[in-house]
Amino acid sequence: MGGLWLRDIESFERVSQDAFASRLVLRLAQLSREGRLIPFVTEVADSDLDLETREAIAELARDETFLLAVEEYLGRTAVLH
Repeated sequence: MGGLWLRDIESFERVSQDAFASRLVLRLAQLSREGRLIPFVTEVADSDLDLETREAIAELARDETFLLAVEEYLGRTAVLH
């Protein structure tokens, strides 16, 4: 159990140190809370974005718990960064 938690924190920290990833995850978390995540992901899937970006967004969107946890982590650690 401790290994999983440590891996999560490392993932959260990686996101917090990447400005683009932070903005993306925060936006996806907001859409999730508003119940608008699925329409957004559908729109992205039909967009002209490159395949790698579309797949990354779809992967993030599949784990709403992760999105909300990262959002909370970013909010709680914003002062420290």
